[in-house]
Amino acid sequence: MSLKVVVIGGVALGPKAACRIKRVAPDAEVTLVDASKLISYGGCGIPYYVSGDVSDHQQLQETSFHMVRDEQFFQDCKDFKVMTETRALSIDRKAKTVLVQAKDGTQTTLPYDKLVLGMGSTPRKLPIPGRELGNVFTVSTLGEAIRIKEQVASGSVGSAVIVGGGFIGLEMAESFADMWGIETTVIEVADQIMPGFMSKAMATIAEKHLAENDVTVHTSEMVQAIEGEDGKVTRVVTNKRTIDADLVILAVGVVPNDSLAREAGLSCSERGGIIVSKTMQTSDPDVYAGGDCVVIENIVTGKLGYYPLGSLANSQGRIIGTNVAGGRETFDGAVGTFIIKLFDFAFSGTGLSLPVALREGFDAFSTHVIMSDHSHFYPKRDMVSLEIVVEHRSGRVLGLQGACQNGDSLKGRIDTMAAILKFRPTLRDVSSLEMAYAPPFGSAMDVLNAAANTAENILVGRNVPLQPVEFAKLWENRVNENLLCIDTREWGNAEPFVTKYPEFWKNIPQGQIRGRLDEIPKDKKIVLLCNTGGRSYESQVILRHAGFLEPVNLQGGMGFIKQLGFDPSQED
Repeated sequence: MSLKVVVIGGVALGPKAACRIKRVAPDAEVTLVDASKLISYGGCGIPYYVSGDVSDHQQLQETSFHMVRDEQFFQDCKDFKVMTETRALSIDRKAKTVLVQAKDGTQTTLPYDKLVLGMGSTPRKLPIPGRELGNVFTVSTLGEAIRIKEQVASGSVGSAVIVGGGFIGLEMAESFADMWGIETTVIEVADQIMPGFMSKAMATIAEKHLAENDVTVHTSEMVQAIEGEDGKVTRVVTNKRTIDADLVILAVGVVPNDSLAREAGLSCSERGGIIVSKTMQTSDPDVYAGGDCVVIENIVTGKLGYYPLGSLANSQGRIIGTNVAGGRETFDGAVGTFIIKLFDFAFSGTGLSLPVALREGFDAFSTHVIMSDHSHFYPKRDMVSLEIVVEHRSGRVLGLQGACQNGDSLKGRIDTMAAILKFRPTLRDVSSLEMAYAPPFGSAMDVLNAAANTAENILVGRNVPLQPVEFAKLWENRVNENLLCIDTREWGNAEPFVTKYPEFWKNIPQGQIRGRLDEIPKDKKIVLLCNTGGRSYESQVILRHAGFLEPVNLQGGMGFIKQLGFDPSQED
């Protein structure tokens, strides 16, 4: 008798699991159920469909060989049944059946030997008046994306407000402002965008770049109401201002769809999400679950975490398919790797940001490096900014975040770190990582190696750092702090600063430090700086050897400071 499998959910995990089951156990009888008409689409591509980068929504449903993944496709090419516009109502684990209801109200009982849950997630609802008005959307399904695209393409949207500064919200902001020229505003309740994923400094770089591309960002601000006329949105009211809006996107996160599992008595997290084992089995061994509706282990912290990412859903779907068909594969957990494109920049990360590491109880620090992604003598190159997060006592690397105009260069470094985080790497491990090298692709000492080396020097006390955000505060209060910046670059770089701030900025190139020690005052707070932090570090070593123990080294140098939007030479 053939294995009967019911799969609930038809976007990412469900189709992946169903296809894998049929490849491993061709005789299995597989039925996939989904409440929507549109299934098996690339949900992460929705912002690019709205922007016009992807011209037709059907492209998000196509295979690489341009076949549309609909009911007929799965029936003909994958040999399993698909029931769209059919909602799963309940699970009877004792009888091993699922009660489903079609669009016309007809109810059917589906028997199963194994059940796969891939119900995904639902956008978090804001408890504010006006969210039911016309032209107020979430970005949860392809169907909703089609309606958003119709509105912006009609020419009736001159202004848009995005509520939420996470990945989806920011990607939608780019799509509105870049392609359609819509006046776009992002409202984020936290004090930075991408909270929980990037440090304040990295988020500030992103906010500056958004502003340069005509996207207004308001952080530390709360939406209180959405108002409209004739049933359609016209403005958004926050605790600080009122903003005109022809269209609103609510992108304040998602919650796992776990109610079906809870009602069936399956173990779920108190904070939401089905709990699964490493084999992706629920508390009932005949029921598997994955994707956005589950919680999984964070490999760095060892605690349960929630990671609604399409990449993980596909990996888990394959493992579930294998195991349902009789295999024994495991999913070890996640480190939370992400990447986002914002106009000309990419921002990416893996593991823990410094704020999250501290919140999780790690005695951690971070440091910044900025360096060319290719050899410095190669004509075509971009600067990569990295922030590496490290545990003080052990030197264990906890995470890495970065920004670069060349997204491929950044992704390569982040992916490398993501691959080794599960092995609890130390700074020494990352410092000695063997990276592919040729001048058009990297440096002999890669920026990832350099980040580890810099952090290691800080850990042993050889490099006494000053973080960029701290420097900005110090400079603002430079008179009271009795500050002196020693610029270790050549005169051509230092001249605008020395000329404008002769009391606070002095030029001593790194090659001249040893012969000019008598010019360095002992009664001032000394900050050493250069373009990237390299020459200023060399200068710090010289000064410490000469008995100057107080000077600090600006991490990431002026290159990183300027990415933050802070340039003393441009101040009034």
